[in-house]
Amino acid sequence: QVQLVESGGGLVQPGGSLRLSCAASGGIFSIYVMGWYRQAPGTQRELVARITPGGSVNYADPVKGRFTISRDNAKKTVSLQMNSLKPEDTAVYYCNAAKVGITPTWGQGTQVTVSS
Repeated sequence: QVQLVESGGGLVQPGGSLRLSCAASGGIFSIYVMGWYRQAPGTQRELVARITPGGSVNYADPVKGRFTISRDNAKKTVSLQMNSLKPEDTAVYYCNAAKVGITPTWGQGTQVTVSS
């Protein structure tokens, strides 16, 4: 089973950009659907974007056109490029690896704060 470590969070002004990265170790990275989720205080964790082993992607409506998910199976990484950030994007962002029949794996999370 893979282990996941996120990086790249921080404080950014509205309209700015951040790039999150998630590095995987162990397991066979290329078989997993990789996703980014986020959780703001007092809310449930929600899907932000997801990418299949073959590269098909889907995005939550609030981030469409602003965020881009990508993966590099050779480097065992998945990234989330976030542009035109808004205060409502403030949350802890989590990397997730999922496959039918295998318990999903979560990273420890990275804080993204969008504020002036």
